[in-house]
Amino acid sequence: MSEGTMQRRAQRDPRDPRDRRAKRLHRVLVGAAAVPVMLIASGCSSDSGSDDGQDKGADASASQSASPSPTVRAAAYQKLPEPCTVLSKKTLEDLAPKAKAGKEGNSDDISTRANCSWSSLDNNGVKGSQFRWLNVSLLRFDSDTTRGPGDELAKEYYAKQVRDAQSAEGAKGTRTEPLTGTGDEATVVRYDLKKKEGTFKQQTVVARVENVVVTLDYNGAGLAGDKTPDADDLVKDAQKAAKEAVASVTEANGTGTASGSPSTSPSGSASTSASDSASESASASGKG
Repeated sequence: MSEGTMQRRAQRDPRDPRDRRAKRLHRVLVGAAAVPVMLIASGCSSDSGSDDGQDKGADASASQSASPSPTVRAAAYQKLPEPCTVLSKKTLEDLAPKAKAGKEGNSDDISTRANCSWSSLDNNGVKGSQFRWLNVSLLRFDSDTTRGPGDELAKEYYAKQVRDAQSAEGAKGTRTEPLTGTGDEATVVRYDLKKKEGTFKQQTVVARVENVVVTLDYNGAGLAGDKTPDADDLVKDAQKAAKEAVASVTEANGTGTASGSPSTSPSGSASTSASDSASESASASGKG
């Protein structure tokens, strides 16, 4: 074998340690070069995803801002007066002269529902007796985003109270007439009720001022042979008392004593609506 042949085999001998180290160094260098490329690609992908998330969040926020919460006109009145103080002492002396004190009814929330009643029996012995019964009910409606503004809800209840008075059981000779100068709207319903004790003359005045409905029931009778009271006189007394009750509502809310709508702008926030429960109806005339 020639010397040249032996040299070429020595150059290609895989067992040569120097040759193996050269190959390992080559693989390391190639792998190291690939790492930055992968890192760069990964970084670009991560940044892209982050920007996309921010864009989606911004879109969602803009969408929410474009959909405002539902609103409703705020109710004008936020409270009621004490029911047994809505009438002056003079008025009570005229309508229920023998009444000692008003009897306040039960209520879960006196800021939305309240009533007070007075009973008077003027006993004249063998000449008979004069009986009077007076009741004032107050119902306030809050504005509600589902049901609507408080004054609109009060209008519906006002109409219902008038219908109930007109359809009182046992009523005879029912008459209905509007009443001016008492809140935003008012109606007087009058009729007779014949009972074994005598003939009761019933007057019901229903009035609405903004988001509050006032229902005043007033009846009188001559008992044990005493004469039946004059219905026209009773109506005048009931109308006077209803005006005072409406004025008490406006005073309690700091809007003066105007007989019509208050001039101040509504205030307060909307809340849950008052429950639509009926006040003492005209059929209560049988009490006492």
